[in-house]
Amino acid sequence: MLMLVDPTRVARRLRVRGVVQGVGFRPFVYRFATHLGLAGWVRNDGGGVEIEIHGSEPVLDAFTQCLATEAPPLARVDVIEPEVIPPDLSCKGFVILPSVEGAVVTAIGPDVAVCPSCLAELFDPDDRRWRYPFINCTHCGPRYTITRTLPYDRARTSMAGFKQCPGCEAEYGHPGDRRFHAEPNACPACGPHLGLFEPHGVRALARDPVAETVRRLKLGEIVAIKGLGGFHLACDASQPDSVARLRARKRRPHKPLALMCANLPSVARWAQLSAAEAASLESPERPIVLLGKQAHFDAVLPGVAPGLDEVGMMLPCTPLQYLLFHEAAGRPAGIAWLADAQPLTLVMTSANPHGEPLVQGNDEAFERLGEIADVLLMHDRDIVVRCDDSVLRVRPDLPTGPGVSSGGGIQFMRRARGFTPLSLPLTDVGPTVLAFGAHFKASVCIVRGREAFLSQHVGGLDNPAACAALDEAAEHLQTILAVRPEALAHDAHPDYYSTRAALALAERLEIPAIPVQHHHAHIAAVCAEQGIDEPVLGLAADGVGLGSDGMPWGGELLHVHGAVFRRLGHLSPLPLPGGDRAAREPWRMACGVLHALGRREEAIERFAARPNVEQVLGMLLRGARCPPTTSLGRWFDAAAGLLGICEDMSFEGQAAMQLEVLARRFGACLPLPGGFYIDTRAQSGLSVLNLYPLLAQLADEDDAARGAAHFHATLVEALAQWIGDAAHAEGIRRVVLAGGCLHNALLAAGLRYRLLARGLHVCEAQHAPPGDGGLALGQAWVARAALRQGSVGGRD
Repeated sequence: MLMLVDPTRVARRLRVRGVVQGVGFRPFVYRFATHLGLAGWVRNDGGGVEIEIHGSEPVLDAFTQCLATEAPPLARVDVIEPEVIPPDLSCKGFVILPSVEGAVVTAIGPDVAVCPSCLAELFDPDDRRWRYPFINCTHCGPRYTITRTLPYDRARTSMAGFKQCPGCEAEYGHPGDRRFHAEPNACPACGPHLGLFEPHGVRALARDPVAETVRRLKLGEIVAIKGLGGFHLACDASQPDSVARLRARKRRPHKPLALMCANLPSVARWAQLSAAEAASLESPERPIVLLGKQAHFDAVLPGVAPGLDEVGMMLPCTPLQYLLFHEAAGRPAGIAWLADAQPLTLVMTSANPHGEPLVQGNDEAFERLGEIADVLLMHDRDIVVRCDDSVLRVRPDLPTGPGVSSGGGIQFMRRARGFTPLSLPLTDVGPTVLAFGAHFKASVCIVRGREAFLSQHVGGLDNPAACAALDEAAEHLQTILAVRPEALAHDAHPDYYSTRAALALAERLEIPAIPVQHHHAHIAAVCAEQGIDEPVLGLAADGVGLGSDGMPWGGELLHVHGAVFRRLGHLSPLPLPGGDRAAREPWRMACGVLHALGRREEAIERFAARPNVEQVLGMLLRGARCPPTTSLGRWFDAAAGLLGICEDMSFEGQAAMQLEVLARRFGACLPLPGGFYIDTRAQSGLSVLNLYPLLAQLADEDDAARGAAHFHATLVEALAQWIGDAAHAEGIRRVVLAGGCLHNALLAAGLRYRLLARGLHVCEAQHAPPGDGGLALGQAWVARAALRQGSVGGRD
């Protein structure tokens, strides 16, 4: 950079907002200002970073412009607010001042992977941090999961109890060092340490915990490994017996498991990899990326993702994870080994007993993982916040925007580590609202000013521990953002724990609690993410959500404008024999369809092995315990049951996922003639899309893959025509696709293509999950709109 000189001295105070704490922003400002010969100071406070700068006007202009364009890689500068102040001729030199308290309007950065500079030190035998599992600097390491409050200083993190040694203190205090005010800074002499423990709590006999861990993994044992936001359960993926044992102990018989490999060449052994997917894998956020399997995958790793054609893959994020692969590679010096494919492939799945939240603390790990893990690799740095791995898919058909990939748009399946608590920008300001999400894939969201902060994925609220985790997430997000909500938002279902939690907090704070209909919130979440303020036509396609008529909805065509929605149509209802149980047993859904088609005897013959098939058909005949649902998810289940693809599910969405796999395997096909019809003269006055003709044809199909392909092709054609007709009738060109069924890439991409061909503008969720994981964002957006309009969100 050139030195600029101007004899006229002026002064400014700059307020920099965004992700500017804990990312090396103050040292960057110090070095830049010193290089330009400017005087003044920089400091952290609750609002972000405050700078006072003295010098010539052209230099100050250049300095201000470069604050955003040349900021450190992990920084995100949202706004720079300048203020002209009187120049002080006595101000000389540039210094970094201690942080000060203040109203918190900034945000802490997320946890990110170890950077190349730290990796080089980690594998340098002459470096004092050689093989130190907690190496970090201002460009990498933990942030969110170790932070209790802001401003982001060591005393407010779980590193507060580790006093830095003279060497680390010198780095921490030197503005020219990349560890200047790196709050987790540590070394073997002063920082956290590893320990390997037997399940009953006794320290394992091991001179080197990492070496012993790798030895145990190679012996086929299951290891619980403490990470950034919780524990993982790991085993050697190449040993089917180990994988089977992990599944049995965790009670996870079929749900796919994620794999961790050392580098991209290692990933390429198992999965197909585009440039955009490689960029996502290598990004600092280190998400799990869904990738297509290589042809030999299931033959070599049969128990990892059975029955699916995709596998979730990730690269190491923490120094400890890198050390496992380094040990397996024979401890080579330097980083050249990371360019070569490595033999070790690890199953790396969240360490939580079935249906419970992530294990967080060491004592908790012994209690909850003692019957799952053979040994536990732990450390003494506390995890302040539970935070699971993020999961995403790269879709070439989606717009590319700010994110972790290029050459393809991303879509989150689960948003958590690496992205929480990064904010999503909103188009306008409004009241601060805290939204509690729904019941499945729960998360919370706070909208503050022009930002929305979506919490990490919490999961299903089926047990007290999970409910407590939701409360913790809500409390910590309020603390870290230093906000007191002016209103709360929740699902309209009165029996969800999230609803009860919101109502209890609203009563305690004496603020309004606003119910938001489930599918209205799905559409609103996309509107919030993409800054849509105009009326939209929304397809909400998911498993189930309570409708405004008290019935279970899930395949809805809605007109949405802010706090108000109008139901335009729905899928033809399906019976749920046995209620919620039918959502777990697709054979029941198939019985319901066959009963409705007048093929009762066929149902008895098909499902003769089911001892209660007569009972189920009896319920259907009497109309007892068979509530109707318009859920698109249940149509997927019915199709899977009729085709014999999946009769019982051990995890949510299993039938639909297997149906999608078979359809993709079969390839493209034409929609079935007469497979659907749209009833615009329904008694309700709504447009009803009837797919019974499609399922009647599937019931006679003897090739499951061909049937699955026909199901998808016909469904896409039906939805496209249904939506297109409604768009024409309503005079709306913008269509929002949302809901859990949009996780189905075959459905989403096909429908997007068909609607674009009709000249419609199609919007989908990308940086918030399309399913219930993003629901809290939509709830908060609707509640804020309702407060602004002086109404309560609902139907017009």
